Formats: sequence, C-alpha cells, structure tokens
Amino acid sequence: MEDLTIRQIIERVNNGQIRIPAFQRGFVWDPNMVAYLMDSLYKNYPIGALLVWRTNDRLEYERKLGPYDLPEPTANFPIDYVLDGQQRITSIFGVFQSDLIPTETIEWNDVYFDLEADLDVQESQFVNLSTENVEVNRHFPLRVLFNTVEYRRATRGMTDEVADKVDQLQTVFRELRVPTQMIETEDRTTVAIVFERVNQRGVPLDTLQLLTAWTWSEQFDLHREFETLSEDLEPFGFSEVGDDNNLLLRCCAAVIAHDASIETLIELNGNVVRERFREVINGLKGAIDFLRNNLEVHSISNLPYSNILIPLSVFFAVPGNQQVNFTDNQRRTILNWFWKTCFSRRYNSQPLKTIKRDIVEIDKLRRGEASTLNHFDINNVPAELFRSEAFRINNINTKTFILLLAQAHPESFISGNPVTLGEVLRDYNRREFHHVYPKAYLENSGNELNYNVNSLANFCFLSRTDNNQIRAKSPSTYREEMPENLTGILTSNLLPTETFSDDFNSFIEERSLLLAEYANQIIDSFNTTPPSRH
Repeated sequence: MEDLTIRQIIERVNNGQIRIPAFQRGFVWDPNMVAYLMDSLYKNYPIGALLVWRTNDRLEYERKLGPYDLPEPTANFPIDYVLDGQQRITSIFGVFQSDLIPTETIEWNDVYFDLEADLDVQESQFVNLSTENVEVNRHFPLRVLFNTVEYRRATRGMTDEVADKVDQLQTVFRELRVPTQMIETEDRTTVAIVFERVNQRGVPLDTLQLLTAWTWSEQFDLHREFETLSEDLEPFGFSEVGDDNNLLLRCCAAVIAHDASIETLIELNGNVVRERFREVINGLKGAIDFLRNNLEVHSISNLPYSNILIPLSVFFAVPGNQQVNFTDNQRRTILNWFWKTCFSRRYNSQPLKTIKRDIVEIDKLRRGEASTLNHFDINNVPAELFRSEAFRINNINTKTFILLLAQAHPESFISGNPVTLGEVLRDYNRREFHHVYPKAYLENSGNELNYNVNSLANFCFLSRTDNNQIRAKSPSTYREEMPENLTGILTSNLLPTETFSDDFNSFIEERSLLLAEYANQIIDSFNTTPPSRH
C-alpha cells in the first residue's frame, strides 16, 4: 500500500509517470459526481483505493487522462498504469492541477467550496459552477489550493474568519492521502489474475480490455473484432457468442495454444494473436455451422454447455478462406462425444481440466491420428431422469432434453406440420414448450399424482397457438382437435400411445421409458469407441 498525496498525483501525471492503459474506458463522470468526490475527500469518507500496476514495460498504446494529453515521461522510472480508479484520479488531477491545458471543452473541473454552506454529513459543501454563477465572496476555487501565487491572490482581502476557513480547507487537501494499492510486476498473467479477482468483487474491469491493449495495432482491435463477429453471427442466431468475452477468449487460447485458460492467452505474443485470429474466427464459425446442421442447435442458449464451443473451435480452426473437410467417422465421433458429455454432465466438475483434455483429443481427431475424444464411459441414460427432473429452461438437463426432442423433428399437435425448429430454438424461451397434460387440467382432475406436473416427461414442443387450443383440456378432449392419423405426431414427439388415456401416472412412466430409449439409441448410433477389454 502506497498512499499518495494529491500533490504527488499531480506531479506524477505531469512528469508522465502515471498513465492510463488503452484498455480503460473513457472518463464518464458528470460534474455532480466530481463535486461529491471532493466533498467525500474533505470529510474523510472512504472513496476506495486506487489500483495501480507499476511496470518497466511500457504499453505501446495508451489512453488520455480524461481531456488531457499525457506528457512523455521526463525520467527513466517505472510507469504506473491505473487499473482501477481512473474516474477518481482524473477528477482529482483535473480539479487541482494548473499546468496541463485540456484538449477538449470540459465543465466538471471548476469545483468550488461553498463558504456559506453548513457542515453537513450528507449535503455537499462543494459545487460545480460555470463562471457566470460564481459569487466571489462565497465560492472559493479548488484549483488554486496547490498554486502558491494564485492562492495568495484569491485570499487577498478576506476577513480573518474567512481566511482561517480557507486555510483549513487547504490544509485538509494538502495533507490528505489517497489510498493506493500497487502491483509491481512484469508478469502480465499476474495482472490478469488481479483483474479477474477484482471482477469478482463487482468492480467493472474487463479482461478483454486488458487483452485488447496487449494485442492492439493500428489494423487490429480485439474488442472490435469480437463485435464484428457478433454481427456476422446474428443472422444465424448466435450473436450472443460475440458478446461472451470469456468464451471468446478461451476459444482464442484453445486455437492458438491448445489451452483454454486466459492466463495462456495473455502469455502469447500480440503478433501471434493478430496473425492467427482468422483461424479463431473460422474455428468458431465452423463449430457453429456443425452444431446447426447436425444437432439443431440454433442459439448459444440451446447448448447445455457453451464451453463445448471451445474444443469444437479447435477442430474447425483453419487459416485464410480454407474449410475443414471431415470424414463421416470424425463427424460420428464428435456427435457421440457431444451427447455423452451432455448426458453425463462432464463439464460440471473440473471443467478447465476436462476441456483441456478434449482440446488435445479433438486436435488429434482433426489430424487423423488415434483419438480418445469420446472414449469415456457413461451409464445408460435412465428413465428416472425424465420422471424426476423438473423442466427449467436454463438447466443443463433441460437443455439436453430439448435438443433430444429436436432430433426427432417434432410435428405440431394441431396441424401436424413440422415444427420450425430454427425459429423456436433461436427465440428459446419457455413459451414454446408446454405440458402434454395441461397443468390446469391436472389441478382440477382430482387424480392422485405420483409425479411432478413439471417433470421433463410432461413437456414437448408446442407453439403458443396450439397450447391455447388445448389449455386446461384433458388429453382425450383435445385429441378431437388433432389430425385423425396420429402416428407422425406421436412418433416425432416421442409420445406413447397411452398419451390420450388421461392417466397421467401411466403416461409419465411410459414416456420416460421412450425418452430414455431414444437417448441411448442416439448415443449408441454414433458410438465409435472400441469395446472395453476385461
């Protein structure tokens, strides 16, 4: 901890030692926020510590300090980059300094002490005023407190009482020390970890912004590249991928270094990131195309684990305008791995370790080498999963269940037409999935229910229009509104013939068996794992 006086802050900015890295946001505080900061400092209220990274390795690209162009360092000393507290340090410097001329018009730096305001724990004694609103005998400018000549001129002619009050004001700010935490290291991985830890405390720092600063050039801006990717993927329902910085960064690390940790990417040379970024984009787009065409995944929200994109991106990562041509055996291996991963919930425990293993094995598969990508055992998917698990739209099991239903290409209950899965799954909300046995009907049936009305086995694809037609009706009643031949509807929705018997308990038991059988068939149909030797 190295607490800084206001004079030290001013001096270090003026001599080029304190600087703002390019990954920081711009200055966004309004005049009232600046005035309230001055009041908090004066009353010794906690304002939070500045977080500064001291390094000998100067960043190639930096940001202005608010409206001020920062001077070049005047001596050969380490640089202090402000990681957290830019708004506070810019406000303090702008209010009290008198050397640098702002390069743009600002209205927040003219802060005055109200000599007539009463000391109040809540109300501020500091105001931000334009020149025409200043009352000379009432408002004392803070900008002169650290300028001896200007201070003497501003206090000339004051009564002793007022002069004493102003002298006390000057003493408070001259002696005040701003709490500052210093990270002194040349290891950027350490800095990144600090960023992540600070993020966990709720401070809005962004690891992507840090990486942007370390990989940026006149022709390359990592953040802008991600925004462009989001726009490119929007027509396919995957624009959210471009908004998930953490996922994108891990895909970058996986493609470039075969390790999904952010720490690995930070250790890479910026030129390597720039040169191979096209591979990362190709990998992501190839992975998404594979998921859409082979698994009916039409949105990142459909994926039980968004991290599945990480190893998939490695498989499809190629430079330039190339495309990955994969064999049927490779396709089947990936699909088997996908379903086994989702039904076994492999990524719930030690996800980074598991993902790293999958990255290595999927890269072997891509290169045509012996791969154990899908060589892990899982138990048969039990019928109990569908009986006991409740439908919750963002739950891993529910997402897997929805994709399972999608593989059967369901038909509409009322019209018998195929459900437009692309539209339904892109929107992905509970309104497109409804109870086979309507909840209102079960509540009024008087029957004893052995299973939860919200169990997975009681859900299917059902549009709002269809649901409105069968709402609160017994299955045997709404059956009359359905096509005469139900074979396609029952088969495509994985429904048993007992569906319309109005026996909820029997329906849940039979449908759970059907769903489990279908799930195990899918897993087995893509199984390329050699039999175990005993």
